[in-house]
Amino acid sequence: MEKITMQDIADALGISRVTVSKAFNNQAGVSEAMRELIFEKARELGYTKVPFLALEQMQNHRQEHPSRTVSLIVSRPDSAVFWTSIIHRMAQELSGYNINLMYTYVPSVYTKTFSLPLILKQANGNIDGIIVLNVYDPVILGMINELSLPKVFLDTAPSLYRLQLNGDLILIEGYRTEYEITESLIHNGHTNIGFLGDIHYAQTNMERYRGYCACMQAHRLDIPADQCLTGSIGIFSYGRELYAFLNSLTDWPTAFVCVSDFVAHFVKQYMDENPQRLPHPVTLTGFDNSEEYTNVAGYITTANVPTSILGKRLALQLLYRTQHPDAPYELTFVRPAII
Repeated sequence: MEKITMQDIADALGISRVTVSKAFNNQAGVSEAMRELIFEKARELGYTKVPFLALEQMQNHRQEHPSRTVSLIVSRPDSAVFWTSIIHRMAQELSGYNINLMYTYVPSVYTKTFSLPLILKQANGNIDGIIVLNVYDPVILGMINELSLPKVFLDTAPSLYRLQLNGDLILIEGYRTEYEITESLIHNGHTNIGFLGDIHYAQTNMERYRGYCACMQAHRLDIPADQCLTGSIGIFSYGRELYAFLNSLTDWPTAFVCVSDFVAHFVKQYMDENPQRLPHPVTLTGFDNSEEYTNVAGYITTANVPTSILGKRLALQLLYRTQHPDAPYELTFVRPAII
């Protein structure tokens, strides 16, 4: 078995060796949360030179800060890499504060037989807060919104966004970003540009559509209603409904602004399978920079959403909310980079 070094610990945590050394030598410049995370990783990897004082400090810290539990309410357990990347970073950040992340799954679509798990509704202190991720059904979101626990939402349904949201909301900025993506198409000579994506599903989708519309109007271009698919689309039938829409087109735009790479990959797939349907080349843009959609990854203009930063931001926002339950609710935009 190879000897474990400080560099191995640093690599495992994605930090510098200097930070690990400072933690072991009780030097300034390392937070208590990071120090404990380093000690935990050192023990996990089997590092044998953790100073006794460091272990004692970690035990004292745990006694002063007992373990807590946060519920991550998530839909669609078969989530894409985009979502799992956010969750993993969130869990890593919370673990540094001795906070456990408990998964609570809810269905993607509400049915009359559904009710929230009892652990969320019991006021016995088992759960200290809630992070809501990848949940978009308005009825289920409304049920979660009524819970008295501290809450942080990553995105929400447009219908709930317009009402009183009883928690902090973090949104991926889409209005200005999609405006600039659309403008880049116009600068490249496109004047007939369609939009594809269910704008009623998520507030982020609605913001992206608003950005597209604002840019088209600013450049005095018509929004081609017959070349836009913006109505409700079944989350399990996206491919089929997009194919049906594309089959119905009698006049194709020269470009489609797609609400996500997920949508763009279906469109690219259709165009590859039905080249005879295209009267001319069609440019696609996306959003999210999802590498798993290999037929468009690296080939289209998209927006790179910083999933690691989002995960950390969600964790820290919930920590703030649990420590300041009476503070005014906050709305935060995290802006992606266009690539």
